[in-house]
Amino acid sequence: MITLDVVYVVGGLFFAASAVLSAVDRENSRRWKNTLFWGLLAMSFLFGSRLGDLGNGALVISLVLLAGVRGLGQGRPATTTPEERRASAERRGDLLFVPALIIPTTALLGALVLKRVEIRGAHLLDPKQATLISLALGVVLALVVSVAWLRPPPLAPLQEGRRLLDIVGWAAILPQLLAALGVVFAAAGVGDVVGELAGSALPSGDRLAAVAAYTVGMAMFTVIMGNAFAAFPVMTAAVGLPLIVRRLGGDPAIMSAIGMLSGFCGTLMTPMAANFNIVPAALLGLPDRDGVIKVQLPTALLLLIGNTLLMYLLAFRR
Repeated sequence: MITLDVVYVVGGLFFAASAVLSAVDRENSRRWKNTLFWGLLAMSFLFGSRLGDLGNGALVISLVLLAGVRGLGQGRPATTTPEERRASAERRGDLLFVPALIIPTTALLGALVLKRVEIRGAHLLDPKQATLISLALGVVLALVVSVAWLRPPPLAPLQEGRRLLDIVGWAAILPQLLAALGVVFAAAGVGDVVGELAGSALPSGDRLAAVAAYTVGMAMFTVIMGNAFAAFPVMTAAVGLPLIVRRLGGDPAIMSAIGMLSGFCGTLMTPMAANFNIVPAALLGLPDRDGVIKVQLPTALLLLIGNTLLMYLLAFRR
């Protein structure tokens, strides 16, 4: 059976390759810092389950220190030039979207079909993690198709991956860190405190008030924490499960799905979501660092209202 451990190994090998390629890139004045940063991240993916809480904690602190002191450097990977990439894109046109579409197609196929496939009585994929595993399989399949079709130099995929890592820098792992922060907040009892406040403030039996508290709370916690995955365990433990599901009888699946969408509305409104809102502005050279957020803000607010109404209408129909 293919488990999530395989995904961690694939990710770890990629970060390890990025560390090695950074070490030999003499064009990067901070190459050893990049090497150590991506090497530590590779160690986390490959051996995190064996390092223990203390070891993983020390590793995370080391990553923060490396990124926080003058940041990471940017090298010059031995890959194609912008002109060569542009010429290739013009020559192949819209067919270049095929590898990108392979990834969501494989993820959908895995979530709906592959998780039910059994070989000699054992599941092909771990049913509990079928979507994530299928997503990783889609990435690998798209890479294989791209290499077979485009026939780049052998190291080109790794060099291109490292080029993107150098551009994005430490923000590439921000979602992972913020999601872990959400689990820490939940374990610390933040959700219980918020739940007590919400339970005492909201009118008893008022479905719309409970739903609005959950959706708006998801958006606001996401604005503060920078990631809906970090806000989800806190707000679900505080409002979603005790009020919407247990007290009012709402459908937990509908509540969770629309709740995450509400959190993503907060992602559109916060500079804390640096990898979504600040990094693109920097890559595009926009004069206003917060320009992306300002454009997204009206859409985010309208979507938040829509999500609140959808949950109110759909979550209590059973």
